[in-house]
Amino acid sequence: MEAREVKTAADAKKIVEERKLSHVKVGLFDNDGVMRGKYMSKEKFFSSLDGGFAFCDVVLGWDVKDQLYDNAKYTGWHTGYPDAPVRILPDTCRDVLDEDGMLLFIAEFSGDAEAVCPRATLRRVLKKASDMGFDAYAALEYEFFIFDETPHSAREKGFRNLKTITPDWFGYSMIRNSTYSGLYKAILAMGEAMDFPIEGIHSETGPGVIEAALTVDSAKEAADKAALFKTYMKVLAQKNDMMATFMAKWTNDYPGQSGHIHISLRDRDSGKSAFYAPDAELNMSDVQRHFLAGQQLLMPQFLCMIAPTVNSYTRMIPGYWAPTDATWGVENRTTSLRVIPGSDKSQRIEYRLGAADANPYLALAAALASGLYGIEHKMEPTDRIVGNAYEVDHPEELQLPRTLWEAAQSFKQSEAAKAMLGEAFVEHFAASREWEEREFRKHVTDWELDRYFEII
Repeated sequence: MEAREVKTAADAKKIVEERKLSHVKVGLFDNDGVMRGKYMSKEKFFSSLDGGFAFCDVVLGWDVKDQLYDNAKYTGWHTGYPDAPVRILPDTCRDVLDEDGMLLFIAEFSGDAEAVCPRATLRRVLKKASDMGFDAYAALEYEFFIFDETPHSAREKGFRNLKTITPDWFGYSMIRNSTYSGLYKAILAMGEAMDFPIEGIHSETGPGVIEAALTVDSAKEAADKAALFKTYMKVLAQKNDMMATFMAKWTNDYPGQSGHIHISLRDRDSGKSAFYAPDAELNMSDVQRHFLAGQQLLMPQFLCMIAPTVNSYTRMIPGYWAPTDATWGVENRTTSLRVIPGSDKSQRIEYRLGAADANPYLALAAALASGLYGIEHKMEPTDRIVGNAYEVDHPEELQLPRTLWEAAQSFKQSEAAKAMLGEAFVEHFAASREWEEREFRKHVTDWELDRYFEII
């Protein structure tokens, strides 16, 4: 049996027995999209397939540096960080990169923790889509820099003067992808082996930067594949004494790193595109227009799910390929939402605001939930942008929060977010973003030292 043929608990037990494995890998994703997990013995795994297992809920109560939130109601010192129930998802079974037959399974929080679990939050949004008569499809694409560094060397340098694997600006370079064909082939092979296949990969503008576009799939599968790609791209790099970063922007010298999301809906009954109307302007159906409007008009409220770190907001400046307001256009890469007219197969929307640092489950949940809300409430988009969106004065309601703190406040007050994602999730995730901003404000930056140390 092949790993991706596993669909049930019985299948999972069968493949483990066939491979004579004493242990398997089990992992889940936290608020920031970081995969947390462990090797689990065969016996424990088999019992967990039947009845679930317990995982310390601190995973939902700490940040990327394992520092504990002091403002979360769901978990904290006040609850004693108890174990929370977790279910293993047999149909997520994968072969593991370079581990000789080892298997990986994704898990998901259940019970009370399900209300704040990122993957479960996306699943609730997809249930809403299904109830409305739609199947959602998505494809995520990521830009990431690769360095000729290790986690140790980067820290020893204080993250300064880092050496990228290639120099200078050279997007879509055949020289780069040919010279480093071994790396490119390894990335492509990993995508095939672990079932997050890559539709296209190329060098982007900037030293050592690569863009990989994952193949379209159902939205839940697309999120799993994106989350695994980000995780194992870092693993692949570090196994080869390199580092990959998905920071939104790691230096002032180059553009930030995007995490664009292509989205479409299909009618569940007919199987046809819900976005495609061949007799309408831009082939855009009423459903797509209302979906687009929801994404546009709710973007300021949902922004902290799309731009979830302090660093995210350094990317959102004019002229650096990142949108700065809630705008839309047709085949326009200066806008936040890019409508792509096409056929029944290809009519879609590209959510261009997304950065590479976002949790794939939550970025996709936000992009879908806001669009579905627009359909439900028959919302209408503003006039589309023709030309350079950066040169247009946009009304206040289309202006995006400029900091993570502002975005968290907007999210926390959003009735649409509460309706689509659940009040428990909104409260918990907003608190986690407030924590992130407060952690940043504790620190003195290099910019402050350079600006004030001598002169003030």
